[in-house]
Amino acid sequence: MNVSLLDLFKIGIGPSSSHTVGPMAAARRFCLRLEALGLLEQTASMRVDLYGSLALTGKGHATDTAVILGLAGEQPAEVDVDAAPALIARIREEHRISLLGKHDIAFDPESGICFHQRERQPFHSNAMAIAAFGADGTQLDRRTYYSVGGGFVVDEEEALRNALDTEGPSVPYPFTCAEKLLAIGESTGLSFANIVLANEMEMRPLEEVNAALDLVAETMSRSIDRGCRQTGVLPGGLRVRRRAPSLAAELAARQQMALAEPLAVLDWVNLWAMAVNEENAAGGRVVTAPTNGAAGIIPSVMRYYERCYRGDLQSRRTFLLTATAIGLLYKRNASISGAEVGCQGEVGVACSMAAAGLTAVLGGTNRQIENAAEIGMEHNLGLTCDPVGGLVQVPCIERNAMGAVKAIDASRLAMLGDGQHVVSLDKVIETMRQTGLDMRDKYKETSQGGLAVNVVEC
Repeated sequence: MNVSLLDLFKIGIGPSSSHTVGPMAAARRFCLRLEALGLLEQTASMRVDLYGSLALTGKGHATDTAVILGLAGEQPAEVDVDAAPALIARIREEHRISLLGKHDIAFDPESGICFHQRERQPFHSNAMAIAAFGADGTQLDRRTYYSVGGGFVVDEEEALRNALDTEGPSVPYPFTCAEKLLAIGESTGLSFANIVLANEMEMRPLEEVNAALDLVAETMSRSIDRGCRQTGVLPGGLRVRRRAPSLAAELAARQQMALAEPLAVLDWVNLWAMAVNEENAAGGRVVTAPTNGAAGIIPSVMRYYERCYRGDLQSRRTFLLTATAIGLLYKRNASISGAEVGCQGEVGVACSMAAAGLTAVLGGTNRQIENAAEIGMEHNLGLTCDPVGGLVQVPCIERNAMGAVKAIDASRLAMLGDGQHVVSLDKVIETMRQTGLDMRDKYKETSQGGLAVNVVEC
C-alpha cells in the first residue's frame, strides 16, 4: 500500500482536486521551499507557468486563483472559502501578494501566471513550473510540479524516482492488487476494511484513524446539507442554475406521495450527489473522493445507506475503509486523474469505491465486495472527460448522480451472487489503464472534444 486513506480522502475546496487543490498545495510548497533555503526574503518577483490540461482548463477550474491562494500560504483543507474571494480580489487589484503571509512582493496574476496551452510536459499533462527572482532579476529557484489527480502533487525529482509506485511505509498487510487483497482476507479472516485499518494503525493510533474517518464523513455530510441550501447561479459564464435546493424542497413536499413510488429513493440519491457537486463547482468545501470532480458519489451512497438501513458511526468507518482499499488499487495500478485517463478515472473510480463500500456495510463478503467494485468500473470504461467551458459543471454534476445510482445497482448485483464472476477487478483496472492510454488527449480534461466543442456556450 503506497498511500494512506488520509491521502486518498483529502478535505479541500472546489472545483477540482487536480486543477485547484493540487496547484494550491504546490504553490505553497514552493514558498515553503524558498523559506527553508533562506530565499524567501530575497524574492522580489514570481512567475508561474501552467502547461497541458492545467493551461487548457485552468481558468474554468480556478487554477489561477488556487495558485494565488497557495502563494499566500493558504492550504486547501483550511482556507476560508467565504473569505478567499476578497483576498484574491485584493491581490489582483493591488498587484501585490504576501508570500506565506510573511513577505510582501509585487505580483500581477495577469502577467505572473502564464497559460501554455500548446505545451505538454512528458511526465503528466497537469504540469506547472514556479520560479522566484531576486531584485536584480536573477533567478533564485525554479521547480516543476505535477498535479497527478486527487490532490496528489509530485515535484520533478519525485517524478524521476517514480515515487508514487514505491511501497511506502512498512505495513502488516501490503497489497498491490485485488487478488492479493482477497488472499490476505482468506488467510486471516479479515475484511477489506480491517485490512486497511490494520495498515493505517501501523502509521497512527486507532483513535487518530477513527477521528480522521469521522471528520471526512462529517465533511461529506455537511457538503450535502450546504449544497441543498445554497441558491443562485454557478460561477463561470454557463449560467448553470443550482438545482439542489428546489429539488430538496420538492422531494420534501411530496414525501407521502413518494411512498407509492418504488424508485423514489433514487431521487434523493440524485439530490445528494448533485448538491455536493454544485458545492464543488461553486468553490465550496468538499472531500476528494477520490477527486473533486467525483466528490458527490461516495457521500450520496453513504447517506443512502444511513437513511435506508439506519447506518451508524461504525458503518461510516467501514464504508470509507473499504472504499479506501479499492481506491488504493486504482491509484497504484492505473490513475485517478481525468487529465490522464478521462472521467473513467474519476467518476468511474468513485463509483467502484462506493459500490464496494456499500456492499461491505450491507454484509457482503470480500468476494462480493470485489465483484461490486468490478461492476462499478466495468460499466464506466471509456468515460471521457469533456467539461463544457472548462468548468466542472456540465456534464460533471449530473454525472455524479448517475455514478451514485450505478454504484447502488452494482452493489445489488454483486449481493445477488456469491462473488464468483468472469472479469476480475484487477483485469478491469488494467483495462481502464489501457483505455486511458488509448484515449485521445482531447477527451481527457482539455475541453477540446466531446460535449465541450458540441455545446455552444451561452
